[in-house]
Amino acid sequence: MKKYVCSVCGYVYDPVDGDPENGVEPGTAFEDLPEGWVCPECGVGVEDFEEA
Repeated sequence: MKKYVCSVCGYVYDPVDGDPENGVEPGTAFEDLPEGWVCPECGVGVEDFEEA
């Protein structure tokens, strides 16, 4: 699965790890993130992420 990087702060979303602290289970593809999920570091939405 592809990783995505936040263009604002540089946080990398890795689907292998997910974002369990914010309700995203490991193995969740970027395209399958729940509606309303935001960068855990700076709070921007998925529209501000780019494929790494």
